[in-house]
Amino acid sequence: MSVHETVLAAIDGDEEAFFSLVSGRRERLYRIAFAYVRNEADALEAIQEVTCRAYLQLSKLREPRYFDTWLTRILIYYCIDEQRRRRRVFPAASIPEEIVTDGAGLEEQIRMEQAVGELQPNLRHVIMLKYDQDMTLAEIAQLLKRPEGTVKTWLHKALKQLRRSIGRDE
Repeated sequence: MSVHETVLAAIDGDEEAFFSLVSGRRERLYRIAFAYVRNEADALEAIQEVTCRAYLQLSKLREPRYFDTWLTRILIYYCIDEQRRRRRVFPAASIPEEIVTDGAGLEEQIRMEQAVGELQPNLRHVIMLKYDQDMTLAEIAQLLKRPEGTVKTWLHKALKQLRRSIGRDE
């Protein structure tokens, strides 16, 4: 059965089809969740909660071919809500090397974490998706439901702000 057929079966109430779809995406979902919550237990909890939410909201999926994007969006929104509740700071571990050098000390890493935490949410999301999840600008645009040009502008703005924040103006 193709992915499209499996999604349609899941929408029609086939629980096994739904759970096979989610199981096949578990590793990717984990990586995304972990990038936001930075904790294994919280990432696994996020996947579990999102699996339940997605199952309950499956009838709202308009285009079966966008199942991956739809599921990822639910996960990201869940993780953002959890971050707000817990007031966590986004770690700098995934920031591009052009901003933080390999030899960056602990002090610089802390500055970077603070700088990323101070970014507007849309800029922070683009940074995380681009550099931690290795998504293309087109994929990020589709996921965030924004034009690719807007995503490119946000990425440029975020990198510029990060460079300025850590004292690497170019």
